[in-house]
Amino acid sequence: MDRNVLTKWLKQPQKMGNKYSLWAIYFCTGCGIIEVPPVITTRWDAERFGVIPVATPRQANLFLITGYVSLKTLKAIIRTYELMPEPKYTVGFGSCPINGGMYWDSYNTIKHLDKYIPIDGWIAGCMPRPEAIFIAVTHLWTLIDKDMANGYKKYREKYHSYRKNQERVLGKLAWPPQFDKGNGNE
Repeated sequence: MDRNVLTKWLKQPQKMGNKYSLWAIYFCTGCGIIEVPPVITTRWDAERFGVIPVATPRQANLFLITGYVSLKTLKAIIRTYELMPEPKYTVGFGSCPINGGMYWDSYNTIKHLDKYIPIDGWIAGCMPRPEAIFIAVTHLWTLIDKDMANGYKKYREKYHSYRKNQERVLGKLAWPPQFDKGNGNE
């Protein structure tokens, strides 16, 4: 380990901990799940990069959304995101969360997931190979280093806009607003 990296660890240990301890929760629909198991098994071994799958959103700080997003699944995605503790990072995996993918013309498909929750990174392709996840993780490390992986802060600041978009497509949500509608504070 060189001196610059060691200095960075000593100056900002919480940032380095967040960067190298990405506890991931996956939301997989359709074909999106196909590429995840190889990433977490021995061939690619995501744990060596600090990416560990977890069972609940309360344990996670990385939300990986794969496959198409329908109106029905959007509600679960929003709820999962809101249950995650801060700081939290979200990555859309594959073409479907970006623009609807091959379901782009379906009435039931959500295109542009970033209108409903903040997305810190996208992995394009139909389906991206497992290596693309590692490229995304190393890019996310860079964003965390530069304080640019701040989707969770944007969600807090612009919560009323996100909530309005959510309720526009889903109707009145069953849970109360996470933040005060006026200024984004709890």
